[in-house]
Amino acid sequence: MLPIYSFLYPKSRYYGDVNPENLVFNANLQEFAQRVNYISCLASNGKLSIEQAFSDIEALWEQLENTKKQLGVGDHPFSIENGNA
Repeated sequence: MLPIYSFLYPKSRYYGDVNPENLVFNANLQEFAQRVNYISCLASNGKLSIEQAFSDIEALWEQLENTKKQLGVGDHPFSIENGNA
């Protein structure tokens, strides 16, 4: 039997280039998607105003962008590390 945590917070497998930065960003991206899903459901059901939902999602997006910049994900997509010349 699966624990309830895996039902409430599902994680998908990562299929990209395996390095620590990509794995951390992938985990952050999945968490972002999960939180956006919850916020949109709350807004759709009238538990959260549209304006509040938008500002919450915007703040989450800024956090994700900052994480991407800090990790350097996507800075050099054609580097030798990725197997491309």
